[in-house]
Amino acid sequence: MPQDFSELSGSILQEMGVVVTSKQLGMFRQYLVLLDKWNQVYNITSVTPKSMWVSTHLYDSCSIISTLPSGFLLDIGTGGGFPGLPIAIAQPERDVVLLDRSEKKTTFLKQVVIELGLKNVVIETSRIESYGRLKQFDVIVSRAFSELKIFLRSASQFCDSGGALFAMKGKYPAAELAEIPAGKVRQVKKLNVPELNAERHVVELVPEIKI
Repeated sequence: MPQDFSELSGSILQEMGVVVTSKQLGMFRQYLVLLDKWNQVYNITSVTPKSMWVSTHLYDSCSIISTLPSGFLLDIGTGGGFPGLPIAIAQPERDVVLLDRSEKKTTFLKQVVIELGLKNVVIETSRIESYGRLKQFDVIVSRAFSELKIFLRSASQFCDSGGALFAMKGKYPAAELAEIPAGKVRQVKKLNVPELNAERHVVELVPEIKI
């Protein structure tokens, strides 16, 4: 029997500082239903059981929204769209680009954007090393892209000089943080993700300025 993800709660999202309409809540559910459908063929996510998707994918993605500044956002290595697509649904006023090298995943994301009628999302299929976009982003996020030092090096070229980089991590990434140059870590914040029995943190980095 297909999962309907009715357990997704607007009140839980509100506790996280994310206020959504009933229409947006329905879009979140439809997104997960589409993920369920496509995952059977394309293996978009390996998280099991499906009942964990609400906390592991949806709530987790939304947990950084209250931390993010406004502005044009790039999600690097978005995979099944996390965290960028839930951010775009919750914040329709924000323009979002979802970048991933996997064509099967970006094909899935393009279908989600069409079916949900999202006007603020662009999907790009590319490795970060060959991504040719010239416009500078205000906010760059990543949930499962790489180590912090690689994220800082790879993402900085796409970030406005006054912008910020946000890397989502599990446990406090002490070893990775030790490899970041002094002054480049703006903050490390522990995230509270309801119904997720795991540590979560977000690291905010200052982009490197190329001379």
